[in-house]
Amino acid sequence: MIEDTNKIIRAYLVTQTILTNLVGGASPRIYCPRLPENATLPAVSFLVRGGGSNVYIKPIVSPSVQFDCWADNLMDAREVYRALYDVLQGQQMVNVVVGGNTFTIMSAREEVQGQDLQDVDIPNYFRVLTFFAVMIRADS
Repeated sequence: MIEDTNKIIRAYLVTQTILTNLVGGASPRIYCPRLPENATLPAVSFLVRGGGSNVYIKPIVSPSVQFDCWADNLMDAREVYRALYDVLQGQQMVNVVVGGNTFTIMSAREEVQGQDLQDVDIPNYFRVLTFFAVMIRADS
C-alpha cells in the first residue's frame, strides 16, 4: 500500500539542505497544500493536482505536483525555485522513509518550467509556479 504522496514528497524535501537553507533551516517552511496565513517567507507550498497509478504494478503511483516557491520579491522566489529544481529535476531511485516504511522516488521531472507570478490577493507575496511529475514506489 502506498503512503500519502504528500508526506513522501515533504519527507524528501526537508532533507535537502540546498532548499532548506533558503526556507527556514532546521524548521523548513515547506507546506502542503497551501501557505498558512501570514506565513514567514521565503517558503514552498505544494499539492498533488492529479496523476495516475500503474494498474500492473500496484505500489507505484505517478502524481503530478504543483509547487509554489514564495518570497517577498521575485528574485528571491526564483532562487527558491532554482533550489527546488536542483533537488527534484532528474532525481532517480531516492529512498525516503515515512512512518517506518521505505518508499523510492523512482523519478522526478519538471513538467512546466517556473512561471513568475505576483499574488493579487496578498500584497508583497511573489511566487514562482512549477509542476513536476514524480514516480513513487512503495518498498515496504
